[in-house]
Amino acid sequence: MSAFSAFDWLTFLTILLLTFSLFLVITGAFTAYFGSGKSRKIGVGLLVGGLVVGALWAWYAGPFSSSVNLVNIIVESIGVILAAVIGAAAAIGLFLLAIMKS
Repeated sequence: MSAFSAFDWLTFLTILLLTFSLFLVITGAFTAYFGSGKSRKIGVGLLVGGLVVGALWAWYAGPFSSSVNLVNIIVESIGVILAAVIGAAAAIGLFLLAIMKS
């Protein structure tokens, strides 16, 4: 497995924008589904905004840029984000367990 340079500016920007767009889509879908009235409209706006940002960056960095291996960056970024989320969830779970037992 080859490591990638997360601080190469194009790699960093790709991870930043794709993570930003992913979480906008997730929070927008959540808000649009569970919200009502004005908050539902805001959720739809977040959802569409996340899709637009992700699609524009994927279009720009995909077949038109030879300096960014988008598929490799996405796969490795998902692994890094997954590891961070699992670590954070384990720490929060341990914290809640300790607080609830005391």
